[in-house]
Amino acid sequence: MKQYTISFIAAILVIFGQVTLTSCTETIDDIADGLVNGIAEKTVDPKTAPQSKTVLVYMAGKNDLNDAVTPDLDEMKLGSKQLGDNDNLLVFVCRYKGQSTETPWLGRIKNGEVIDSLSINDLGIVSSDDENRASDPVVMEGVMRYAFSHYPATAGNYGLVLWGHGSGWLMKDEVTPRRTSRAFGVDWGNSQNYRNGRWMNITTMKGILDGMPHLRFIMADCCNFMCLENLYELRNNCDYIIGSPAEIPGDGAPYDRIVPDMFSDGQFYTNIIDKYYQSERGYLPLTAVQTSEMEHVAQATRQALQAVKATMSSDYADMTGMIHYYHTDSSMDFLPEYNIFYDAGDFFLAHAPQDVYQQWKQVLDKAIVDHRNATRWATDKPWSMKYSDFTVTDAKMHGVSMFVEQNPAKGTYAQWNEDIKKTAWYAAVN
Repeated sequence: MKQYTISFIAAILVIFGQVTLTSCTETIDDIADGLVNGIAEKTVDPKTAPQSKTVLVYMAGKNDLNDAVTPDLDEMKLGSKQLGDNDNLLVFVCRYKGQSTETPWLGRIKNGEVIDSLSINDLGIVSSDDENRASDPVVMEGVMRYAFSHYPATAGNYGLVLWGHGSGWLMKDEVTPRRTSRAFGVDWGNSQNYRNGRWMNITTMKGILDGMPHLRFIMADCCNFMCLENLYELRNNCDYIIGSPAEIPGDGAPYDRIVPDMFSDGQFYTNIIDKYYQSERGYLPLTAVQTSEMEHVAQATRQALQAVKATMSSDYADMTGMIHYYHTDSSMDFLPEYNIFYDAGDFFLAHAPQDVYQQWKQVLDKAIVDHRNATRWATDKPWSMKYSDFTVTDAKMHGVSMFVEQNPAKGTYAQWNEDIKKTAWYAAVN
């Protein structure tokens, strides 16, 4: 992965350039005395100055979600009209326009308009494969470094929205040469062909975020993100992660309603979840997790898994009737061996001794600061065929998923059973 470093002098020059290149009016005196990972953060006296907040919406739209980019941008413009002068709503847009590919760009949305728009060429970003993919780690890192250095926030007041496709922790092909696990934001490239798609793996994303200011939140407006594997991987990069363990609708979140909440204080995650949930009429499970509790969740899961294994009569747990949030087989046949992302709590409720389950759930409840259950959700698969093998109750649905190893002779479990071993989560719980 290409790394970017900014010297102290260069950072000051970048910040000075903000006065003329953006609509912000901050001066050098507003900037922190030090740098965080090469990116300036403001130090303000809370008694005399308001805090500045910066949220970057990273839109990976060069795929079959392309048509949803413009409507969501329009919603963000509406939502921006409720923001204050110290609120920086930034958006990175990677999409097609008609039959051609638009050069990806970064801009600020203020008072209902996109201002200070710069293409990645203007930003000096040269992609790894000349296709300017949003899933390219060079592109993501370059965009974030520019965004967070030119629109610095008060320490602890950065946010990131991941807009696009998601496949939880499952292994996908990256732009980078290595093939690893967990994926976000498939980009079809200039050919507009899904067969040419490349992903951003969560391990790669973590490496990028390690070099950025600590985030107040990550909102995953993509499918299947709220799996324990992902939450554990990103536990040190942000305070909260908001998203769904299941598939989400193609049109995504109601940004006109939730943009102001991204910049609010208190239990902002509750407001975001409420409005997203209402916009889908209750047909979307949503969860907010406090990442500082994920080490405790891993420890409790390790103990619970040991208890489950001690009582199992076979090598693999019976997953009949378990809530699962995704089915990987696209054929019209229902095959249980293609179920994936099982509800973590439903598994322990069924297979762990009752006292062990209750102890584990108490730990999970501290991590899950808010959630909404749903009896069904938007999916491109026939619900009555792929998801009719379980029922949803409040007792069974816990809002986060977990991989459970199964017989490798079934479906693609042989590959999944090996892939999961490469995750930090697997090392923590086994």
